[in-house]
Amino acid sequence: MSFEAVETFLTEAGYGSRIKVFTRSSATVAEAAEAIGCQSAQIAKTLSFLVAGQPLLVVTAGDVRIHNPKFKAAFKKRGRMIPAAEVEERIGHAPGGVCPFAVKAGVPIYLDESLKQFEVVYPAAGSDHSAVELSPQELAELAQPVGWVDLGKEV
Repeated sequence: MSFEAVETFLTEAGYGSRIKVFTRSSATVAEAAEAIGCQSAQIAKTLSFLVAGQPLLVVTAGDVRIHNPKFKAAFKKRGRMIPAAEVEERIGHAPGGVCPFAVKAGVPIYLDESLKQFEVVYPAAGSDHSAVELSPQELAELAQPVGWVDLGKEV
């Protein structure tokens, strides 16, 4: 159901033609980059965290890892990754298809500054066999983030 919700959301926003559906998995950064034919860094990976028991999403470039001290400084508390078995219930998308579109109400979304270096990025589109091609500005318009953050450290 998640892919269909994202497809409807993107189509209604005028971006349905940008959705890419693959015959192979795009669940990981490496798999998505291979399926699309782009750099791993261009994959806009969406990470799901719990902060004080509440879920939030952070979208970063595919080659960026979250720097815990930056995370704590930005959110005033430590975060922890949502266990895989709880992601769909808390966010609305299953692992491998988590994206910043058509998420459950009340889940704040943040975009990491690392995305701004690219002309095009590829977040998932609600399934582990899909992505959508967007500029960082289009991603921000569609995701309606709380804001941009600098949480990453390159790997």
